[in-house]
Amino acid sequence: MNSHTRAGEQLDEELVLRVQQGDKSAYDLLVIKYQHRIIQLVNRYIKDPSDAQDVAQEAFIKAYRALGNFRGESAFYTWLYRIAINTAKNYLMSRSRRSADAQVDVLDAEQIEKAPQLQGMETPERQLLNEEIVETIKTAIAKLPEEMRVAIMLREFEGMSYEEIAEAMDCPVGTVRSRIFRAREAIDSKLTPLLDLR
Repeated sequence: MNSHTRAGEQLDEELVLRVQQGDKSAYDLLVIKYQHRIIQLVNRYIKDPSDAQDVAQEAFIKAYRALGNFRGESAFYTWLYRIAINTAKNYLMSRSRRSADAQVDVLDAEQIEKAPQLQGMETPERQLLNEEIVETIKTAIAKLPEEMRVAIMLREFEGMSYEEIAEAMDCPVGTVRSRIFRAREAIDSKLTPLLDLR
């Protein structure tokens, strides 16, 4: 493990401890740090972006409620990653059940097994691709100029409108749209080679 990774984990441990001691703002910092990774992870299973955002948000809420029981036996992100995957799986299962005849549980189980989102979900290749995608997006966002990075985070993670972002960043709406467009282009250019290999 490199020193940068270890420093990141130490920061997580400190933030978790602060949350456990009642500092809710420390959890906001963890959400900001990991929300893009979690949304991207959930997006691998749930194709509808708004549903994926809802599921990611639910995962963060579940993690917050369970944080009192977190003992640090694994890294916080690993623990959060598992919660997000389980939340996504539960969402897919409940959606499959709702779309089938509620009386026929056996058919439900078969439908869930056959759901393309669940096939090979835990294969090493799929997990490796997920990790590569997460790292690629993280790196791409980190390399964005600050004004583009802030705009894309406010839009994608906070769900703010262009008008709200313009107010928050004290600039015209057209500038916000341009920054978000350029940020998405920069991220997509890094992701396309990976996604083309699927």
